Amino acid sequence: MKNVQRSTVHEVSEYINWLYFFHAWGFAPRYAAVAQIHDCQACKSSWVHSFPLKEQAKAMEACKLLGDARQLLKELDEVLFCQCTFKLFDANADGDNILIGDTVFPLLRQQLEHKPGEPYLCLSDFIMPLSTGRKDKIGVFAASVDDSKLTDTEDSYRKLLIETLCDRLVEAAIEKLHLFVRREAWGYAPDERLTIQDLLQEKFQGIRPAVGYPSLPDQSVNFIIDKLIDLKQVGITLTENGAMNPHASVSGLMLAHPQAKYFSVGKIGEDQLTDYSQRRGLPVENMRKFLAANL
Repeated sequence: MKNVQRSTVHEVSEYINWLYFFHAWGFAPRYAAVAQIHDCQACKSSWVHSFPLKEQAKAMEACKLLGDARQLLKELDEVLFCQCTFKLFDANADGDNILIGDTVFPLLRQQLEHKPGEPYLCLSDFIMPLSTGRKDKIGVFAASVDDSKLTDTEDSYRKLLIETLCDRLVEAAIEKLHLFVRREAWGYAPDERLTIQDLLQEKFQGIRPAVGYPSLPDQSVNFIIDKLIDLKQVGITLTENGAMNPHASVSGLMLAHPQAKYFSVGKIGEDQLTDYSQRRGLPVENMRKFLAANL
């Protein structure tokens, strides 16, 4: 099953996670709470004065930044578009690989120090093993927002504001898409009824690990994703190293297992690097470049 969606800014903006927006601007998490208060001067003033005196100037900065961001979102509506694509595949786990249709998707197993008795996780752990003789499913997704024509400006503040908003919009578009997949397209959670805050706190069943994030650190798997869902559908092209253009792009997997959770692969040894390189079908030195942060 396949779906391509094109959304306007106002159709996805309610799914923005402002915590990460403010993080990108160097604000501590407590300042992101301004996005939850009523947008009137009295409420904003009350919120600012809830901080210790020495932090009130920073809180006022957060108010201004949010106001500028929301105004820019209004300006960008019907100008910027979020494009998403996804496809559901039959899948099985085969060791540390996921077999997606006829495609082998190699993965890395967690190597961080553990408490006694805790498992070393791999994303394939959350897919039905091939040995069971039963098929599971997996979702493969990608999304992008192309802001290249809007960031060609000498106004550095506006440029950075557009870039950080587009990063949040593409994630918001995937949040909305994932909701649709869980309830309807895949339909494994048809009765899910969560608030926006519940969604942003990931209280739903399943996970959607993105390429380049701690449980899926090898960005070169974007070439596998491209073969599976054709990233050009949403305007994404890949560099020779698997990086995505435009910069506000995201790709990854959707897993439905009730116990699926995020984790960090962490550092790996030479033995796992060699094994992974063999499963990827690429020279060890190539993989050493892609996984430099994990070695």
